[in-house]
Amino acid sequence: MPSARRPRVGSGARRRGRWEGTLRLWRRRGTRRGFPRLPQNVRNRGALARRERAWGQQRVRSGRRAGSSGAAGRSGLRAPGSAARRDTTLVLEAAMFHCIPLWRCNRHVEAIDKRHCSLVYVPEEIYRYARSLEELLLDANQLRELPEQFFQLVKLRKLGLSDNEIQRLPPEIANFMQLVELDVSRNDIPEIPESISFCKALQVADFSGNPLTRLPESFPELQNLTCLSVNDISLQSLPENIGNLYNLASLELRENLLTYLPDSLTQLRRLEELDLGNNEIYSLPESIGALLHLKDLWLDGNQLSELPQEIGNLRNLLCLDVSENRLERLPEEISGLISLTDLVVSQNLLETVPDGIGKLKKLSILKLDQNRLTQLPEAIGDCENLTELVLTENRLLTLPTSIGKLKKLNNLNADRNKLVSLPKEIGGCCSLTVFCIRDNRLTRIPSEVSQAMELHVLDVAGNRLHHLPLSLTTLKLKALWLSDNQSQPLLTFQTDVDHTTGEKILTCVLLPQMPSEPICQESLPRCGAMESLVNDVSEEAWDDHSVHRVSAIRFLEDEKDEEENQTGPSSKPEGAPGKETNARDSRKKWTISGKSLFKNRLF
Repeated sequence: MPSARRPRVGSGARRRGRWEGTLRLWRRRGTRRGFPRLPQNVRNRGALARRERAWGQQRVRSGRRAGSSGAAGRSGLRAPGSAARRDTTLVLEAAMFHCIPLWRCNRHVEAIDKRHCSLVYVPEEIYRYARSLEELLLDANQLRELPEQFFQLVKLRKLGLSDNEIQRLPPEIANFMQLVELDVSRNDIPEIPESISFCKALQVADFSGNPLTRLPESFPELQNLTCLSVNDISLQSLPENIGNLYNLASLELRENLLTYLPDSLTQLRRLEELDLGNNEIYSLPESIGALLHLKDLWLDGNQLSELPQEIGNLRNLLCLDVSENRLERLPEEISGLISLTDLVVSQNLLETVPDGIGKLKKLSILKLDQNRLTQLPEAIGDCENLTELVLTENRLLTLPTSIGKLKKLNNLNADRNKLVSLPKEIGGCCSLTVFCIRDNRLTRIPSEVSQAMELHVLDVAGNRLHHLPLSLTTLKLKALWLSDNQSQPLLTFQTDVDHTTGEKILTCVLLPQMPSEPICQESLPRCGAMESLVNDVSEEAWDDHSVHRVSAIRFLEDEKDEEENQTGPSSKPEGAPGKETNARDSRKKWTISGKSLFKNRLF
C-alpha cells in the first residue's frame, strides 16, 4: 500500500524542523569535538526540558491561530504565509543564539605567550584556563613573585619565567607534576626548594643566572631529566649522588666556582654534552674516560696543568676545548679521539704538539694560538680534513713542509711569530683563501704562494720584505696588507728585477719593509711638518718611477749643508752656540731615493 504523502510545509516550518534536528543531535551526542557547545543554562537537563515545553506550547498556539488541521496541525507546523508564524520563528531562533556568552567559546586554551609585555604580576585571566593550559611563557617581564593561585595551573607542561625579578620559588612548585620544561634563568632566586623532586616528569631545567650556591639534595631524584643548565650561579660543589641522573644528556656548569668533580659524575653514561668552562678545576678524574657517549667537552678557563691519558677513550668526541688553562703538554693518547673535528688549545703553555695529532683524520679546526710552540710536527700534514689552522703568537721559526698536504685548508694564521722563511710547499694548499703572517721576520715570500688560486687575503705587514714575487699578479686578491698604517687594501705595483737572483719582482711605495721602531715625541713634529708639506703638491709628482719602487724615508740636508759636507767640517769654534745647527735641522726635507717628497701616501 503506498504511503501517504507528507503535506507541504512552509519555509518557517522547515527552519524549525532543522533546529529541532540539531537539538536532538546535541542531546544524543553531547558536546563532542566538531559540534558547537550549548550554553551552560541549556546544558542543564531541567532547563532543557523547560525550554522544550515552551517550544511545544508555542507550536500549539501558533498552529491554532493559523487554523491548521490534519498532519500539519497535529505536528504543530503552521501554514505558509502566516505573519505570526514568521514572528514566532524569529523569536525562537534569536532566543537560542542570544544566550550563548562569547567568552565561553575560548575556554579550551593550551598555550599563552606573554613575553616582553612589561608585566609586574601574573594576569588574572590566565587562571580561567587552568584546566587546559599546557604552555605558559612569561619571559622577559618584571615579575617579582608567583601568587598561590599560580600553582593551580596543574596541567602545565612548559613554563618560561626567565629574565624576571622573581625572588622566591615556592615549595608549591611540587604541584606541577606534569611539567616537562622549566626555565627560571636570570632571576633572583636564592635556593631551589627540595619539593622540586615531585616534578617527576621534568626533562629540561634551566636555573642559570641566579644567586644559588648549591643544588638541593633531592635533585638527583628527577631521573627523567635530560638537559640541566646551572651556569653562572656561584655553585661550589655538586651533589655527590648526581650520577643518579642516568638519563642526563646535557649538563652545563659554566662560570661557577667548582674545584673538583664528584666520582659519581662518570656514571652519566648517556651524557653527550658537558660544559665545565670558567671554573676553578685543577684536575680531571681518570674515570672521565668512561663517558663513552660524550660528543662535546668544554674545559676552557680552568686551572688544568695536564689531561688524563684516559681522555683518549672518548672515541665519539667531536669538540674539545681546553683553552685558557696551564697545559704544558698534550697526552699522546689524544690520537684516540678519532671523531674529533674541533680542537682548541689556545692560551696554554705548550712547547710541542704530539705526533699523534696526525691520526685525527676528521679534524677540521685546530687552534694553537698563544702558546710557546717553537715547531710543529710533520704529522700535522696528515690531518687531511683541516680547514682552519691558527698559530698566532707562538715562537715558530718555520712551518713544516708537510703543510702543503693540507688540500682543504682555507684559513692559515701565523701572525706574531718568529718566522724567517716559508716552505715552498705552501703552494700545495690549493684551497687557501686567507693567509696571515703579519709581524714575523720574513725577507721574502716564495713564488709558490701563487699556486693557491683561491687566495683572496694576504697579510704580510710587519716583516722585512724587499719585494714580492711577480707571480702574485696571477691571483685575484681582494686585500693585500704590507703596512700597519696602510690606508688601502690594494696597491699599485711596478715590476723590477732582483739583481741577486735575476728574477722579476714586484715593488711599490710600501716596499722595502723596515722593522718598526718606537716613535719618540721628538719625531712627532717632523711627521706633522711632512704632512703639511705634501698637501700643496700636484699629482704629477707621483708619476716618477722611483717613487713607486721604494719607501725608505730618510732626512737629507739642504744644498748648503751638502756643500758644507763636501768642503769639510765647519771652522766654527766648538763652544759657539748651536743656533745654526737648530736652523739647519728645521730646514731638513723628506726625500725618497734622493728626490724631494712632494706627497705622502702613507697617511
